[in-house]
Amino acid sequence: MNEIVRVRFAPSNTGHLHVGGARTALFNWFFARHHGGTAILRVEDTDRERSTEAYYDAILEAFDWLGLEWDEGPYRQTERMDIYTEAAKKLLASGDAYRCTCTPDDVEEMRKKARAEGKSPKYDGTCRGRYDKDPDRPFCLRLLTPDEGETVVADLLTGEVSFPNEQLDDMVIVRTDGTPTYNFCVAVDDADMKITHVIRGNDHLSNTPKQLLVYKALGEPPPRFAHISMILGTDKKRLSKRHGATSVLEYRRAGFLPEALINYLVRLGWSLGDQEVFTRDEIIENFSIENLNRSAAVFNPEKLLWLNQEYIKTGDAGRLLALLEDRLHERGLDTALLSREARLALVEELRTRAQTIEEMADGARIFFTPEVEYDEKAVAKFLKPGIAAPLIKVRDALAGVEPFAAQGVKTAFEEVLEAEGLKMGKLAQPVRVAVTGGTVSPGIYETLCLLGKDRSLSRLDAALGKIGD
Repeated sequence: MNEIVRVRFAPSNTGHLHVGGARTALFNWFFARHHGGTAILRVEDTDRERSTEAYYDAILEAFDWLGLEWDEGPYRQTERMDIYTEAAKKLLASGDAYRCTCTPDDVEEMRKKARAEGKSPKYDGTCRGRYDKDPDRPFCLRLLTPDEGETVVADLLTGEVSFPNEQLDDMVIVRTDGTPTYNFCVAVDDADMKITHVIRGNDHLSNTPKQLLVYKALGEPPPRFAHISMILGTDKKRLSKRHGATSVLEYRRAGFLPEALINYLVRLGWSLGDQEVFTRDEIIENFSIENLNRSAAVFNPEKLLWLNQEYIKTGDAGRLLALLEDRLHERGLDTALLSREARLALVEELRTRAQTIEEMADGARIFFTPEVEYDEKAVAKFLKPGIAAPLIKVRDALAGVEPFAAQGVKTAFEEVLEAEGLKMGKLAQPVRVAVTGGTVSPGIYETLCLLGKDRSLSRLDAALGKIGD
């Protein structure tokens, strides 16, 4: 590709950045990076009733978490009104736009009449050529649309899609209150920013002929379009909140790693052989529009969890520890109860079984509570009077282990098991309940070593006292 690629992602700050929008942003960003081009962030904030600064900040926060740095922007449409005003004046002066004083009720009557006649329901052109200067009553500006022929969208994924001009409206480009409309702003922005490619969801395909007519009226070359498939839930319906978390920031709160979410979303509609796990550099090197799938992609939460676990397994332990500590601090837990060395060792123990950082925090909790929080069902099942004697023996054997490390702990257990004639499960699970309060933890030797000798003995003493009760 000889031209300098310029793409944009243009969310509206009327809600959070959801996975569908994030995937579109990623496709644009990786396409630009692959071609050494420019990726632009443009926030379409002209919906004054629904746009908020909180959503604007949340969108930027989501991109910051994902690690997507934009080459230009964020631009905001509300800060570009002068550009739209000048473009509208240009079209009015050239005769490609005209003043219209028809009210919404008038237009609705026109559409009803057209339907009754079996025609396309649209504005009938009443005000075409009617005013050569501003009338003395409220008026909007409409784009003059050809009555014959067709407008063709040359889509890079689906090929040519034709729209008969007779079915297209003379769309409003500036409302009676002076505010520009969505399709007009988008086309003016893309022309002004010299956008070469527009990669967006195929739900925007119906907007494309309208925007093409604006480019033509402005005398600007249109970008090339690629309308990507939608993301569906496992029920094959459009992805929505009922399918689970859909906001990017919700996935952060749930304990997903940004690189896992990026990898998963890019793979929803893009592929390279059978490879599932990609580094960012690998995606940049190989990404192309030609490798995008035309069929809708199905969002599979279990696949995302699997992928996230793969990244946790191979991730930097220090980074994982920092993320884990943030979760533990949010729960009011004191991470200083373990040394940094022990906390890193805990990460190594938990990373093989946790699918998210939140799950890792669940598993780590038992090591950072000052006292054991007992599961009473586990206590009733495993801390019965008959286990008291073996627990006392293992407690005393552990007290003599020095240094307090896995091999010494293992030897202490083996001595008690042999003396008591017990199998490992009969002793390990009661000890686990005694020192953690429940039945799930890393291996019992590792659990005891992570807790350290003093805390292990103290918790065993407390459990023995509970048996005595």
